[in-house]
Order: sequence, then structure tokens, then C-alpha cells
Amino acid sequence: MENLGTKATFLRNDLVKMLATIDPATKPLWGKMNPQQMVEHMSYAMRQASGKDPYTIVTAEEHLPRMQAFLMSEKPFRENTPNQLLPDEPAPAKHESMQDSLNDLQAEIDHFFHVYGTDPQKTITNPFFGELNYDMQVQLLHKHAWHHLRQFGITE
Repeated sequence: MENLGTKATFLRNDLVKMLATIDPATKPLWGKMNPQQMVEHMSYAMRQASGKDPYTIVTAEEHLPRMQAFLMSEKPFRENTPNQLLPDEPAPAKHESMQDSLNDLQAEIDHFFHVYGTDPQKTITNPFFGELNYDMQVQLLHKHAWHHLRQFGITE
């Protein structure tokens, strides 16, 4: 199991570089998002994790311990994991180019690390997993990133 420091370094320094290797015309192995929509979806996840886009919890309280246990495990998200907060059809890309979307994602990653660097004890509400501290956010973002990298054929 990778430690959280390694996962944070991956998110901060390597994720965008790996995403940049995906041809924007690549078809996903599952799901409906194209590579640029997926990159913008990851920006949305980073904004949620940094508290920029606040959410309330949609998971029943009695299910949160099980959800957090999954989160902290190394078990990956299943292909086509449903997200009730997203529409059935992906939103059109909001940026002009894949590079613009990648630049936005890097800015959101940098903001996430700034938020927790300023207040390491901060917790932010995740709609599915509840109140998450820095370590839990890094674990979730790493798991989510690899879910989408695998969606486009990149393996660890």
C-alpha cells in the first residue's frame, strides 16, 4: 500500500502529467465522458475536496462508517460507479482545449494543497463519505484519480 505522502505527491506532481498523455480522441473503456470531460470532472472533485464547492451529505448516517472504511481501503471504485450528483449525460467541456482543462485541474490541485497547508486540521464535507480530514481527502482523490486513469487505459 502506498503511503499518503506518496499519494499526495502523485496528485500534486504526476496526475496532470499522466492525464496529458491521453489522446483527447481516446474512447473510454467504460462510461460516457471523453478525456476532456473527465479532466474537468476531476477539477470538480478537487473543488469539492478543497471546500470551494460545498455539499451536504447524501449518504445515510448509519452507512458512513462503512463508506469511510471503503474509502480508506485500497479497494478501487468499480467501473461505472454511479454518482447521483451528476447528470446521466456528461456536461459539455467548459474549456476550449484539453490543455486549458489540464491547466485548470493543476490550479485546483494546487488550491487543495494550499487549503490544507494553511489549516491542516480542517475537515470538509464530502457528499458521499461525510466529514473528511486531509488524509481521507488525499486517499479519496488518489482512488478517484486512478479510477479515471484506468477508464482511459492507464494502469499503475
